[in-house]
Amino acid sequence: MNDYKKRAFELLNTYIKNQGLVKHNLAAGALMRSLAHYYKEDDRADLWELAGLVHDLDWEMTQSEPTKHTEPAAEILKKEGFPPEVIEAVYRHNFHANHPAPETLMEKALYYAEEMTGLIVAAALILPSKKIADLTVESVMKRFKEKSFARGVDRGLLLEMEDKLGLKVEELIKIALPALRGIHEELGL
Repeated sequence: MNDYKKRAFELLNTYIKNQGLVKHNLAAGALMRSLAHYYKEDDRADLWELAGLVHDLDWEMTQSEPTKHTEPAAEILKKEGFPPEVIEAVYRHNFHANHPAPETLMEKALYYAEEMTGLIVAAALILPSKKIADLTVESVMKRFKEKSFARGVDRGLLLEMEDKLGLKVEELIKIALPALRGIHEELGL
């Protein structure tokens, strides 16, 4: 799996120029690994992390055509020989663009996890220290409830997560904070 992870980093640096977007993918990868452990998918944690690492691989090429997002990524990952489960999770995380909806636990987790990383990073950036270490579950929940904060974060999506994954927003924050603290240097936070 280390070969895939190494290749994932190479692909990120090839296809993504915006370092903020690279960091978003790193954060999604870290959170996906933690979610794999949460759901007792320990033996598949590498796959879960890999899906998070490459989920927005094609964002810069498709941002002007959001309905195409994930199609080039899936093709690139197929060509590179990535595991089918990873390719499918990446492809399905943009299911609102007429792609099939997430079905597996990993696919559903990716769909919700990437949304949470944006909220946490935004919450850290407004702190005087700009450090994830200084965030608490309570402070992130407070920001979650502020509709004018991090407007790009789809709160409705995160609220539906309880029905789809059996996970409340607060629980996901409890999982996400240590995951992102573990890569705080890479995130610059």
